[in-house]
Amino acid sequence: MAKDCSFDIVSEFDKQELVNAVDQVKREINSRFDLKGSNSDVILDADKTITITTNDEMKLKNIIDILQSKMIKRNLSIKILDGQTVENALGGNVRQVFNLKKGLSQELAKKIVADIKNTKLKVQASIQGEQVRVSGKDKDDLQAVIKMIRENDEKYDVPLQFQNYR
Repeated sequence: MAKDCSFDIVSEFDKQELVNAVDQVKREINSRFDLKGSNSDVILDADKTITITTNDEMKLKNIIDILQSKMIKRNLSIKILDGQTVENALGGNVRQVFNLKKGLSQELAKKIVADIKNTKLKVQASIQGEQVRVSGKDKDDLQAVIKMIRENDEKYDVPLQFQNYR
């Protein structure tokens, strides 16, 4: 029983749930009294960005609030939204682009590996592309690492998931 156990720490989101959330936002824009006739639009572009265009910043804030609530109802973390600055669009409209965060950056992966090493558990953490692989002989140590990362979730600016636990 000298076999190593391992799991991967990744940052992903369910693309289909995001498509459904954006579709729900579009439907709600068409049915809400305060947003009717405002030339508001929400566009999901190739799972990389969400662009919101509307008449004024008040309506923009309302649409962002609707988007976040729809995402939360579909178990999507709002941490995946990286809001850019509000810019002026054609016809006196305003536009805001949200980049969608996916995968771990090198800096964040290094921070996660350092946090795991600081626990002094008998596990090894290695960066593999846009994920971190944690391996060790004892499954209890791996469970302790998962617990530590979930407790310190607010330190990381992306949602983290655990995959391939074996």
